[in-house]
Amino acid sequence: MFVVILTYTKPLSEVDAHLEDHRAWLHGQYQAGTFIASGRQVPPQGGVILARAESLEALRQILAQDPFSRNGVAQHQVVQFTPNLTHADFAGLKEA
Repeated sequence: MFVVILTYTKPLSEVDAHLEDHRAWLHGQYQAGTFIASGRQVPPQGGVILARAESLEALRQILAQDPFSRNGVAQHQVVQFTPNLTHADFAGLKEA
């Protein structure tokens, strides 16, 4: 499992110019089963994505296709972890 922290590298007006394409990319990753949850940070200085992928390298390849990344308005930091405790509603996220 991965936590992806997006940090905006350009003013919010430039980020928002790519928001529609970014959201379409997000929806594609939800359909593929890669992304579990996502949203903008508060205050809006970036975003957070909870993801599953075969490997760190596979996730990095997916993130490279993010319109925010391709247009140089955000950077991604990836934290990999193994969830071994969850709320009962999220038991399916636990890994052995």
